[in-house]
Amino acid sequence: MRAILSGLHHKKNLQELELELIDVPEPFDDLAVTFLEKQTKASLTVPISKVVSSEVVRLRINAADLQFAAEGQSEFSWEMYLNIQQQTTRGLIQVESEYLSDRHQFTLTSYYQLNSDANGMALFNMHTQQAEDEFSINAINLQDDQLQIIGPSHINNQPITNQRLVLKNVTEDSSAEWPITKMSLHGLFTAAIPLSDLAANTTQQLFIRSTVAGEDLEQRVVLSKSLAGQVTQAVTGDHRLVLIEKRFDNGIRVQEMASPTLPQRLAGVPAKLGSASKLFNLLMDKINLVYMRRLFKRGHRPFEQPTLIFESFGGRQVSDSPYAIYQLFTQLYPGFNFIWSIDRSQKKFCKENGIPFVVRRTAKWVRTLEKASFWISNARFPAWVRKPNYVTYIQTWHGTPLKKLGLDIENVSMPGTTTVKYHANFVKEANRWDALVSPNDYSTRIFRSAFGFNNQILKVGYPRNDELLNSTPDDIVTLKQQLGIPLDKKVVLYAPTYRDNQFAEKGKYTFELPFSLDEFREKFGQDAVLVLRMHYLISNALDISGYEGVVFDFSNHPNISDLYLISDMLITDYSSVFFDFAYLKRPILFYPYDYHMYKDELRGFYLDYEKDLPGEIAHNETQLLDLIGKKLQTPDMSDNQKFMDFYRRFCAIDDGLSSLKIVNYVVQQIEKNG
Repeated sequence: MRAILSGLHHKKNLQELELELIDVPEPFDDLAVTFLEKQTKASLTVPISKVVSSEVVRLRINAADLQFAAEGQSEFSWEMYLNIQQQTTRGLIQVESEYLSDRHQFTLTSYYQLNSDANGMALFNMHTQQAEDEFSINAINLQDDQLQIIGPSHINNQPITNQRLVLKNVTEDSSAEWPITKMSLHGLFTAAIPLSDLAANTTQQLFIRSTVAGEDLEQRVVLSKSLAGQVTQAVTGDHRLVLIEKRFDNGIRVQEMASPTLPQRLAGVPAKLGSASKLFNLLMDKINLVYMRRLFKRGHRPFEQPTLIFESFGGRQVSDSPYAIYQLFTQLYPGFNFIWSIDRSQKKFCKENGIPFVVRRTAKWVRTLEKASFWISNARFPAWVRKPNYVTYIQTWHGTPLKKLGLDIENVSMPGTTTVKYHANFVKEANRWDALVSPNDYSTRIFRSAFGFNNQILKVGYPRNDELLNSTPDDIVTLKQQLGIPLDKKVVLYAPTYRDNQFAEKGKYTFELPFSLDEFREKFGQDAVLVLRMHYLISNALDISGYEGVVFDFSNHPNISDLYLISDMLITDYSSVFFDFAYLKRPILFYPYDYHMYKDELRGFYLDYEKDLPGEIAHNETQLLDLIGKKLQTPDMSDNQKFMDFYRRFCAIDDGLSSLKIVNYVVQQIEKNG
């Protein structure tokens, strides 16, 4: 029997913890969770308040109950135990963790985090007695000629208002203030101070001014973690040096001074610069120590700087969840080393966008993989790629499974393999993953069975979907303009899957449109356009000449989320894209023109395709065209009960912060190992 902490929800100012149960006998009415504080051995038992399914239960707790008057103690670390009191089964099962939360500010003086100990067991950590005049930020960097700060904009899920960033001169009674604007991720702000605004030859301290529950506050900016991975030095255009320094009290100071002369740089730079460099180097040495020890045993040596390798769809794209994680990582921790593993076809894109890369299947690629600290990929690496034991391999995967996967495929018809070989290779590869990202409970259960996976699952939602939850109407207009989509027309997105039996050669598949573009243009060309998005495995380019202005082929566009955002409806068949598109609560139409053959002869489905889908099914071209017209008249599915039941089952976990959670997971691993 196992119990696993798999999620955190907020309900009426209470914290609702979600547990996944494995082989725990029913009834669940007798279940409770006992919290045991590690230091004081205090305990608190909370009954299960909700049974979601035969595998998932929830309990509600007030974080305030996890702190109490204890002399000299300001941090409480609570282990969790599933308490079974049935007639035939009694005992305690320690709860494991597959959920890592960001810092949740509970009050001005307390916050909590959910994570795991060294053995993977769940911990609810409550931190209290914070100073009311301290404000903890997420990251601070010097880049693009700006001082950039990112931090929380909520306390206990309530917005902080009127936030401003303040720099106070340490030696003079003067200050300057800059407004704070919301950033793309829910619950965080971003603020930027042009380096040209900094007074010359000054040392200044950072503060935040805001309004919380009607009270005007001024708080000192603090950063609890190290500055490792963040850019703390910059030289301005007029050759002035700016330094970020973290004080012993976690406060942040910004120094502006003359840039060192060449003799000074050669001699080791001034004392102030030298102390900052030594601190940075010391922290980096600690982070890399554990990796270096492992490498010496193996006879290899990793990069001294934490290095993250990103790969999407075997290097064919720079996209999907790895790209979402990469974009946020470079924003929060630009001081780390990031490299994309790409096919040669992606070199132009990387060069145009300033993305560091290494071309797959080259000597440099092998060396880079072997010396990296983290691999972050959404698909499998070749079986012959050796994973060093110091590498943490995070598998984001690339969709909520509709079609059967891995061990669940009874008859594999893909070219170049057999069913037995495919199963063996799948399990062998999956066991190399140190962590696997899951978007919901449904996927978690399938991943375990289909992959034979026993390592850590991070049920945080797919990072690629953060964009769907955080984009604004203005963002969508901008996307349409960039893609050349008419602003005065509806957009229909067609995104089918590939068929395992439609292959041209190993790794490549063919596809033909199963409906007439002439019919679409005649019926909808005045009011709508069609966007095509073929699966990345499909090899042949579609010929849409003659349909300019009506049909757009964006099969090679790197970010499919952009296409979701600009689209008023989705047409698909068996592709898992509808799980992601459902986040937008826009109409979805299914066109499984070869349904019975696909279901019975190829891979089969996990869901009941005819009952569980969040939209209507068109079985032929006539039905398809009729339903397109109807769906375009229903832009919002929020009032559709069947659709919303699907949404709550598959989409509700995602809060738009999945990328941040993965970034936090990686940084926790770096700092834990350091």
